[in-house]
Amino acid sequence: MAPDRDSRPRTEDVRFYGRRKGKPLRAGRRALIDQRLPDLSAPRPAEGEILDPRVLFPHPVRAVWLEIGFGGGEHLAAQAAAHPEVGFVGGEAFQYGVAKLVAAVDDAGLTNVRVVADDIRPWLEHLPDACLERIFVLFPDPWPKTRHAKRRMIAPRRLDLFARLLTDDGLLRVATDDRGYVRWTLTHATAHPDFRWTARRADDWRRPPSDHVRTRYEAKALDAGRTPTYLDFRRRPRG
Repeated sequence: MAPDRDSRPRTEDVRFYGRRKGKPLRAGRRALIDQRLPDLSAPRPAEGEILDPRVLFPHPVRAVWLEIGFGGGEHLAAQAAAHPEVGFVGGEAFQYGVAKLVAAVDDAGLTNVRVVADDIRPWLEHLPDACLERIFVLFPDPWPKTRHAKRRMIAPRRLDLFARLLTDDGLLRVATDDRGYVRWTLTHATAHPDFRWTARRADDWRRPPSDHVRTRYEAKALDAGRTPTYLDFRRRPRG
């Protein structure tokens, strides 16, 4: 049975804690945002509205993949270019990262990308069951302090939501260079009845997947001597 989307625990902190703005955008990048972001933006559903993400694109798509917190958009833009038959939705609240993705989409002439330039969590609640084939959570803020753990993107209730949104055998990919976040993710995702960890050997999760695209945050981690971990989970078949 699909999780009840309205069963939000009262103790869950749904405030947004990440950055929205950094250094001012250059005039050209600001103009590009003003001109292109309205066309690329996913609509904000009304209260109670269900939004099928497949209708967001100007042409039919085989499936929809979602990236939560796309940073500078390197991974999302490259995946969209490699898979024109797939629709991509990216969520990112940091204005500078949104601007970088919009520029990449514009430069490559991509038509299969839509953007939620804000905290994407409320938007996800409006999606129908089994509408996403893949969800990427790549190098999220680890919120390493114990008292901040409730702010992490990977959490029991959010795994319930991801399980509802993913197709049978759909992929949830989490990548991080933070050891604590690795333990946290494995603890919660392997305990969730709707997910199975795909690793078969110890080095499966130490090597990037064959279709992985390196992000700038990943590059920073490697430059700093931190080793990323790549965790793939599959949505177990319903019923």
